[in-house]
This record gives sequence, structure tokens and C-alpha cells, in this order.
Amino acid sequence: MAKIIVVTSGKGGVGKTTSSASFASGLAMRGHKTVVIDFDVGLRNLDLIMGCERRVVYDLINVVNQEATLNQALIKDKHCDNLFVLPASQTRDKDALTEEGVERVLNDLKAMDFEYIICDSPAGIEHGAVMALTFADEAVIVTNPEVSSVRDSDRILGIIQAKSRRALNGGEPVKEHLLITRYVPKRVDAGEMLSYTDVQEILRIPLVGIIPESESVLHASNAGNPAIHIEGSEVSEAYKDVVARFLGEERPLRYTSYEKPGLLQRLFGGK
Repeated sequence: MAKIIVVTSGKGGVGKTTSSASFASGLAMRGHKTVVIDFDVGLRNLDLIMGCERRVVYDLINVVNQEATLNQALIKDKHCDNLFVLPASQTRDKDALTEEGVERVLNDLKAMDFEYIICDSPAGIEHGAVMALTFADEAVIVTNPEVSSVRDSDRILGIIQAKSRRALNGGEPVKEHLLITRYVPKRVDAGEMLSYTDVQEILRIPLVGIIPESESVLHASNAGNPAIHIEGSEVSEAYKDVVARFLGEERPLRYTSYEKPGLLQRLFGGK
């Protein structure tokens, strides 16, 4: 049975769409038939990060309005045979997303035997974000280790449990996962950034992973290549760990500690 997973955040710029692309890619790389949907109507960035912007003909709103079929709108990923992208519209208004229309699209995707339906939510609590989380079975909360980002994530957690169909129908609550991005152990050590344990203590939801800060993420995104495909990089390994933990595997946390350079390193140019 398909699982609907919303990837969300309280504020923009935390790496949410980057994480949606790598998380969906990672599930597909593990053999799961996966679709990732861009709910950010009017802005549309997921197709750029997935490297399929030139192949967009129809979008989510076309399918919601029954102007196109899912088979016409879905774009097959260039890296993974069992990964598909459903882009957002750049020209339509967010109000074009209706609860009935979104539910129909999700049900049709389930009927197509997708195992995982990843919903890349807009940041914050506007209409597109609420539509993305309404039908969620699980939620990945993306946050930076900064007070403002964590505070906004705490607000999103409250909205998920208040607005989701699961909450309204009195069923099992949405299962939540914490993903901390742009983590810099050196800055944590210097007291310039919250530690991952601080973030966990504030939000009190299970930690699914920590993604280190890296310039390679920006280069990959600009090239239309999800970060999980940057072979040999810490970021790629960190996203693979996230997917493994999500699937129930035990993985030790990596990229969380800072080793101060020794005297010889400082003398001979060590950072």
C-alpha cells in the first residue's frame, strides 16, 4: 500500500526541495516505485533540481483540473527508472489546488502501484502547504539548526496534527521525522549554531538524519542533479543514511562532530 510522505518546513531556504529530491531519489535507488510532487504552485523549483525542467508539458494543476492525465504529466527521472516527477504550475494560482482534486490525484497514483508518494510542500502554512499535508501518512520536518527555523518547525508540527485527515478522523497520528540540514559542527562547537541534540530537545520528534553544509549541493542543484547523486560526498552519504533509517535500518549518526586541528596542522596551514 502506498505511503504519502510530506516534506515540509516552517520557513524557506532550509533545503526542503533539495531534500525532497534526494529522499525520493534514494527510495527509488533502493528499488521502490516512487513519485515526487511539487506543491509549490507559482514558484516551481523541484523540476529544476531534478533536471527535468525542459520536459515539463503538463503539471499538477492540469491534472487536478482534469485538463491532462497523470500519464501525460508524469516525468520519468533520468537517473532512476522507478522514479517520476509531477511538477507544479508556474502560472496558476495556489487556490487552483482543491482538496477533492488533490485527493483524486493521490488516489490515482496509488492505483498506479506507487509505493511512496513524496509531497514537496511549500514553506510555511499557506494553501499549497496545507493541501500537501492534509493527506500525509508521514512527515519529514526539515529544519536548520537555528532558533528561528526550529521555532517555525515547531509551529508546523502543530498544524500537521491539527489539519491532517488522520488527525481529523481520529486515526493514528501522522508519523513525524526530523531532518536537520546545513549542519556545521565547527559552528556548533563555537556556540554559533544549535547542536542537533538542542534541536531534538526542542521539537521532541525522532531524528531521521543530519545533512552537513556543503557548497556541492548548490552546484548539483544548478546542474539539475539531486545531491544524493554526488558520488563520494558527505552529503550524498548523509542522504543515503536518511533513506536507510526511514526504511527501518540502523545507521550511526555521522558528520556531527568537529575535530580541532592539532599544533602541526595549525603551523603548516591546517584549518
